[in-house]
Amino acid sequence: MTFALDHVVINTLFDMDRAAALMSQLGFTLTPRGYHSLGSINHLVMFEHDYLELIGLPTGTDVVRKDVLESPRGLNGLVFRAKDIDASQSALRGGGLAMLEPQSFSRPVTIDGVEHLARFRTVRTAPELFEAGRVYYCKHYTPELVWHRPWMSHPNGVRALSELVIVTSNIEVDAPRYAKAAQSPAERQGDGWTIALPGGFRLSLISSERYRERYGERCVEANGRHGFFGAVVFDTPDLARIRDLASSIPDLRVGIEQTSLAVLIPFLDTLLEFRAQR
Repeated sequence: MTFALDHVVINTLFDMDRAAALMSQLGFTLTPRGYHSLGSINHLVMFEHDYLELIGLPTGTDVVRKDVLESPRGLNGLVFRAKDIDASQSALRGGGLAMLEPQSFSRPVTIDGVEHLARFRTVRTAPELFEAGRVYYCKHYTPELVWHRPWMSHPNGVRALSELVIVTSNIEVDAPRYAKAAQSPAERQGDGWTIALPGGFRLSLISSERYRERYGERCVEANGRHGFFGAVVFDTPDLARIRDLASSIPDLRVGIEQTSLAVLIPFLDTLLEFRAQR
């Protein structure tokens, strides 16, 4: 069975305040700050079926989440939704993917003045399999505390995540690995590969040359990596609204095409693309 997307992660490290402020300026509604029992903090940008997570680390404490601390800044997490973590781990191992051991964790969530505990269980693929970032699987025990309706409407009009662009110099090796991770076939698209997930989201694996052709000066730098998450793509019915918001924020590198807009956030090493909804 093909795994659906759960969320995509941007690692802010110790720059969460700045990252959250900028995403709000871009017209996204952010959930209140969360504090994980593992020692990380987050804000979420929620959509109907999935979300974008800003993850980071608190200051003034010795309890710091190691996998976040040791991961590079920027787009650094691809998370699939799992109904049963232990069964998923077993199936993925049986399919030839090395897997770590599962983790259970939680974070407090306050809704309408009442504090609840959102609970999760995850399992990650072995770090050496995917240089581009952390690839893992998430089981939500309390989804109603995450998909809270008031958090799912955004002033910029964005309605959904549609694509994760994966840049790799080892595309013939990485494409079948990501296909195994998603439990969905990789299909050749020109000189790249596409992996379709339920709900219309897709993974697009492309070469660094193709990446440069697509985004030009707004590309994220490889910084010596052979693979990295090059962009996350959103669908929007109001591209002009995004253009106006992005153009008003200093230091962003904005590229405007007829049906899309690319926004590089330099201090986050992150590229966002907004595509006019068809």
